Amino acid sequence: MSPEIVWLIAEATLDTLRMVAIAIACATLAGVPLGVFLATSGRGELFAAPLFNRIIGFVVNATRSTPFIILVVAIIPLTRLVAGTSIGTSAAIVPLSIAAAPFIARLVETAIREVDHGLVEAARAMGASPLQIVRKVLLPEAIPAIALSLTLAVVSLIGYSAMVGAVGGGGLGDLGIRYGYQRFMPDVMAAVVVVLIVLVQGVQSIGDTLSRRLNKRIRQR
Repeated sequence: MSPEIVWLIAEATLDTLRMVAIAIACATLAGVPLGVFLATSGRGELFAAPLFNRIIGFVVNATRSTPFIILVVAIIPLTRLVAGTSIGTSAAIVPLSIAAAPFIARLVETAIREVDHGLVEAARAMGASPLQIVRKVLLPEAIPAIALSLTLAVVSLIGYSAMVGAVGGGGLGDLGIRYGYQRFMPDVMAAVVVVLIVLVQGVQSIGDTLSRRLNKRIRQR
């Protein structure tokens, strides 16, 4: 493999990491509050708003049900509006963020619902407000599960970032298609696959370690 190809792979890897990092940050900022709302706004819950819960739940499910490649094409006007272009790594961040936010929301909702309900009742009995219960009980107790959820979201985004290469999104996917497929360079395709596997394994290991440490800290309190 020539030094030029090695440099292209390194550059594409950095593009992928940048896409995923910015997208996961944006998706987390939107997805975590959504997940908290979905977990606490049902009938009889802390912020009871069943109608809004159903509406937001429907929107989240609809977005999650849309195949990613179709979502990328469908929101091209929005992507142009936000990023100023519909191709390249900057443009790819928009659909990646939109696809990841509802995914994170459902994972966070599940993590919060798994918190022992007795802790919530104890906090209520001590006079804690709903917001205090969320901040001081639900979120701290759910942090290990949320860490695993975000790890899963990052792994999924790495796969999605490779997929946007099919529509000129840049990164490793774009490199694999342009060189590995269109120019019949199987060594480049193999290198791209190896780098993606290494990225996924690295992210999963970091997430698992972080979750274990957070869980241990909670148990020691």
